[in-house]
Amino acid sequence: MIISASTDYRAAAQRKLPPFLFHYIDGGAYAEYTLRRNVEDLAGIALRQRVLKNMSELSLETKLFNETLSMPVALAPVGLTGMYARRGEVQAARAAASKGVPFTLSTVSVCPIEEVAPAIDRPMWFQLYVLKDRGFMKNALERAKAVGVTTLVFTVDMPVPGARYRDAHSGMSGPNASVRRMLQAVTHPAWAWDVGLFGRPHDLGNISTYRGHPTGLEDYIGWLGANFDPSISWKDLEWIREFWDGPMVIKGILDPEDARDAVKFGADGIIVSNHGGRQLDGVLSSARALPAIADAVKGELTILADSGIRTGLDVVRMIALGADSVLLGRAFVYALAADGEAGVRNLLELIEKEMRVAMVLTGAKSIGEISADSLVRELGR
Repeated sequence: MIISASTDYRAAAQRKLPPFLFHYIDGGAYAEYTLRRNVEDLAGIALRQRVLKNMSELSLETKLFNETLSMPVALAPVGLTGMYARRGEVQAARAAASKGVPFTLSTVSVCPIEEVAPAIDRPMWFQLYVLKDRGFMKNALERAKAVGVTTLVFTVDMPVPGARYRDAHSGMSGPNASVRRMLQAVTHPAWAWDVGLFGRPHDLGNISTYRGHPTGLEDYIGWLGANFDPSISWKDLEWIREFWDGPMVIKGILDPEDARDAVKFGADGIIVSNHGGRQLDGVLSSARALPAIADAVKGELTILADSGIRTGLDVVRMIALGADSVLLGRAFVYALAADGEAGVRNLLELIEKEMRVAMVLTGAKSIGEISADSLVRELGR
């Protein structure tokens, strides 16, 4: 196991959470090969140590979509984050804002966008899927505009849901799932008190607001399955590009040809991502896919990356491989489950410290100086 602050928070989250929630965030698709490769491939990339470079002046600050970030990190959209701590999306958003980085709200969040946006003092990002219910999509975009969302993250690697076998075993889905979840909650009293009792309502806030009635956990898998659209193509995004006048980022790119198509489409950015290994098992890790994509489109749009990032060293590795910034997913949810807003804030502080050590000892005084030269070439690329 790769030891990191995220590893410690993962262990704490596993102790605190009912199994159905822990395995939902911890698991991947099928046999979870890609889930493991995301972490192992990235951790296996060797940094090139340099010394005596006068690193007394060091800056992690970067600009992304006209926003100034304290470091090149954002919190990724993660569904059901509000089930991991009381009103979890609000707590995570506050932690991100306090550290000067963006928070991205998921379409399938527990807390609706109207609850999260007013709780923070910086602009928020919002993630959306291409769904059969275009009325919901239009409604979500209008509501995002109304609360001042700056950047739209459009997830395109989920035209159908991946097969996540852990969920059937854990009680997230499958026979008698609701009874199993109730029994698990009873045996995890800290979570049951904090979230189960005082974290209500337990529904999909953005979807419930649109439908006018609660859409709870029992409806979650069914609603998603019925609304994902395997017929989607680039033309289905054109009306969104016309409607949305802010930055639009395409999430779920793993191939250079798709990255070139994103440029032709007019996207402002892409996220190199395999959905954290939760969709198609057996595909490249993001770390392995990123260099070829950067070679194809670097400078034509902003390149972000996620999947497998657990440490500040991983952030530096991803930037050296060609990313402009990264997103944290599981890492921040583990911290949120373990210690709420304080846990996420502490995780971000640790990642910043790890980045500073990595930059000092690779001779990069700024984010712009992190490059392929920061890696041992035969291992890095």
